[in-house]
Amino acid sequence: MQQFDNVSVAKEANVFFDGKCISHTVHLSDGTRKSVGVILPARLTFNTRAPEVMETVAGRCKVRIAGAPQWQEYGPGESFSVPADSSFEIEVAEPYHYVCHFG
Repeated sequence: MQQFDNVSVAKEANVFFDGKCISHTVHLSDGTRKSVGVILPARLTFNTRAPEVMETVAGRCKVRIAGAPQWQEYGPGESFSVPADSSFEIEVAEPYHYVCHFG
């Protein structure tokens, strides 16, 4: 899917890690919530409350989900899942564009 139709978008950005990750929350007409954002070059750790699927739109990243022994690499068109009440480390060397699917 190249775009989301019939959505509402929060005007205020979600800014994390001193601006290294910026996203906007998108609410779809069916009630689901997503965030669309960019992570600038960095190595960051995110905590999850709900299950998440991180879809790579552009760029590449290395990810290690809590408890996993190794890093995995993801590129455009690929995604990774993170369970609720967990965390993941992500490392990017170039701007990484993503859609985070919650729930």
